[in-house]
Amino acid sequence: MAVQAMGSGEVPFEKVFDVGIDEKLSYDQLLILGLQNIFGMTGMFVFPAILGRSFNLAPDQIAYLYGMTFAVCGVVTILQSTLLLRLPVIQGPYAGSFATLLAVGHLGGGTQGGNLGAAYGSFFVAALIWCVLTVPIRGFSVIGLFSRFLRAPLIAGMIVVFIMIQVANVALPGWIGLPQSPGFPLFNVLAGALTVAVVIVVSLWGGKFRRAAILIGLAAGTVAYATFRPVSLADVANAPLLVTPQLFPFGFAVQTNLVIVFLLVLLPASIGSMALYQMVGNWGGQTISSSRMSQGIFAIGLGGVLAGLFGGFSTIVYPDNIGMLRTTRIGSRYATLAAGVLLIVLGGCVKFDLLLVVVPLPVVSAAATLLFGIVLMHGVHILAKVDWDDRKFIVAGLAMLVALGGMFLSPEVLAQMPLLAKLLVTQPVISGGLTLVVLHSLLCGTPAES
Repeated sequence: MAVQAMGSGEVPFEKVFDVGIDEKLSYDQLLILGLQNIFGMTGMFVFPAILGRSFNLAPDQIAYLYGMTFAVCGVVTILQSTLLLRLPVIQGPYAGSFATLLAVGHLGGGTQGGNLGAAYGSFFVAALIWCVLTVPIRGFSVIGLFSRFLRAPLIAGMIVVFIMIQVANVALPGWIGLPQSPGFPLFNVLAGALTVAVVIVVSLWGGKFRRAAILIGLAAGTVAYATFRPVSLADVANAPLLVTPQLFPFGFAVQTNLVIVFLLVLLPASIGSMALYQMVGNWGGQTISSSRMSQGIFAIGLGGVLAGLFGGFSTIVYPDNIGMLRTTRIGSRYATLAAGVLLIVLGGCVKFDLLLVVVPLPVVSAAATLLFGIVLMHGVHILAKVDWDDRKFIVAGLAMLVALGGMFLSPEVLAQMPLLAKLLVTQPVISGGLTLVVLHSLLCGTPAES
């Protein structure tokens, strides 16, 4: 049934999948879709290298970060696809945890490794606390309360928009690159433009190849980039073959204030993920109950525990992977299960991890720009269902300007703020999301549980 009768404030079902959430696919289709989803995880290709080089880690330690990042995302994605949420969502490394680990780690100074032991130790404790908050007791959980708000079209749509605002800085800027990057600006722009053009053409007119549109676009962009700027495989050849998991590879320490910081970081990841869970459920014609939503957020907390324990990053639903669902119209959770299995396999093979990184960042970012835009416009589409009045204009308008305004605070102002305050005002999903939920509850009421 494409549209479900709904109570006040609920988002109507709009079934968009040609292949349903619980439908199975052939093994060759699973392989193609699994690889395609991995290529859509932009942060997978850049976060470990940036973090490792920032702390002057040895090449084998950076390779280790890559392996654990792949493995943690794979475990959480499998849980979301089968045992917990049971939706076709890919959990990729979360930019918020990456940025916070980077900032907190440097509180220890510029020495090799910095304060990564305290950063990861505090992150581990915060993730354990988060897991406890998500566990349903007699059908109730603290985090489950947030899912009720997401049934209002105003909140669901705005949260999707906030997520796109927050990740926009890795889309077009990564496509164009920096002056010191090899292909800046012409090669970056042309290779990225070719990638986008191929994805669009194959998605709209590619017939049976539509399901591999992203892979085909990335391949075309990489070949074009290599024509002007050769892509080196030296790092792949020199890297070790396998990586062995280590408990707290950077040491272990816990600081209460850092635990609070990481709890705040996990909040927007969970709120943002819940909005996307709701959206994907609507696309597949399924109701996502508070209990089911809590299980999905529990998986995010568990991913944080694993990342803190072995190294890596907490996870979030990747908007570009959601964009792939919309583009391919394939909603099978078995495709994301395949991606999770591939992530674990690749996480154990450092050479293959680095082979994926060979895809130039401008090419990946160009594809992300297109896919982020698709998801952004779906958020706008949800907002079109809102029965607008003066109260809702106030709620949405103030939340939007708070979310946007925090991104433009001057460095001098931010330098005077403690880390907690910086996190609150500079991340749109935190500042805008909390403003939105609080104002909506005060002026519009709390959506009823379905």
